[in-house]
Amino acid sequence: MDEQKNVHEGDEAIVALYFARDERAIAETERRYGGVCMRVSMGILDSRPDAEECVSDTYLRAWNTIPPTRPRALCAYLCRIVRNLSINRLRDMTAQKRNCDMIISLDELEACIPAPDEGDGELAGHISRFLWEEGELDRRLFMGRYWYGQSVAELAADWKLTTGAVSMRLYKSRERLRAYLTERGYTV
Repeated sequence: MDEQKNVHEGDEAIVALYFARDERAIAETERRYGGVCMRVSMGILDSRPDAEECVSDTYLRAWNTIPPTRPRALCAYLCRIVRNLSINRLRDMTAQKRNCDMIISLDELEACIPAPDEGDGELAGHISRFLWEEGELDRRLFMGRYWYGQSVAELAADWKLTTGAVSMRLYKSRERLRAYLTERGYTV
């Protein structure tokens, strides 16, 4: 609990620097969250130069959006930004005939998550609650695949499972997510 409090206090100090328009906010953001942002971007892009550019763009986006936004969880806020920037970069690269495992993982999710314009702003909360109700292994596999962009083979190696076992667990998680969202009135 003390660790969570320290993380939150550290986040508040960084956010205060943004609100004061103090350029140290960028340096503190990079020092504290640069590694996790790079990991998210590399998981999607698998290209260090492209990932570095997306992480750099993340700092600029944070500078331009804080204020007026005051993120409750700075790490999650930054990860969402870098993930979206990286996915956009990947889509641009894919349009140039490059293929990537992340596009496949996004296609897998299309079957169980409604389009953004169908949501009512609560969809992310429902998905988060669903994931916390999942067992730890299934939650970590889901996040590794669909948030961090890891391949099935990477997940299998990390968790000492077969690729078939990882694929089946992910499939069952997606099916449970689809049913969970359907129960809450979302249609795909």
